[in-house]
Amino acid sequence: MTDRSTATATADSGGSGAGGTAGPARAANAARTAVVWDALEGLLARLGDGGPLEIVDAGGGTGGAAVPLAELGHRVTVVEPSPDSLAALERRAAERGVTVRGVQGETRDLSGLFTPGSTDLVLVHNVLEYVEDPAAALHDVVGITRPGGAVSVLVTNAVAGALHRALAGHIEDAHRLLVDPDGRWGESDPMPRRFTRQQLLALIGGAGLEQESIRGVRAFADVLPGHAWEGDAQAGQRLVELERAAAEHPELIGIATQLHAVAHRP
Repeated sequence: MTDRSTATATADSGGSGAGGTAGPARAANAARTAVVWDALEGLLARLGDGGPLEIVDAGGGTGGAAVPLAELGHRVTVVEPSPDSLAALERRAAERGVTVRGVQGETRDLSGLFTPGSTDLVLVHNVLEYVEDPAAALHDVVGITRPGGAVSVLVTNAVAGALHRALAGHIEDAHRLLVDPDGRWGESDPMPRRFTRQQLLALIGGAGLEQESIRGVRAFADVLPGHAWEGDAQAGQRLVELERAAAEHPELIGIATQLHAVAHRP
């Protein structure tokens, strides 16, 4: 499982938190993360009663999401198979002056690491692409989520993957990706799996979760040429606002690089 920068917008991209880098780099990061962080902020507000939440970041890597969440006062545990990533997580948390619990493991280990129904929020960001059985992994996640708690799922969008291959001139790859059940364009495709919106909805429903929202993430940031906005803080901020507006239009989900689903356990 890989490190994700979902909530880094809080610390590094002009989100709700303070600190981090400034200027163009900050705006560039925000363009790729602001939509997810906006959804997480609303989710945290709905789940919380003023006290800290119990949050598990499954496959949380080096803490790109976990550390900013801990800075907000929540109790965060990262479950990550890589010892190197866990060591980097410990360093990052120490540098920011927060505590994040790091545990070596995978989604199939969740039931042995946590009491059933003990977690308010579980992040599953860029994980289902890599696990052997996405449906089983999501069931394991649901098992540790309390009734009324929430799950945040971020996956790579197969339809957008085809668009990007076509724009790069790889027409046959784009076609193969669209018809492949795993959303791959060939044996050399570095991504083990991509998802369509319908596949993501089926996974969520099959796990017993009730979907609250699905938004497109990075509808324009990965399509526009970098010179159009990178290095220009004002242009980067305009792109952030464009991404936020695009996320509210279901018609644009198909071109977004990622799909972000928020669901709750009834």
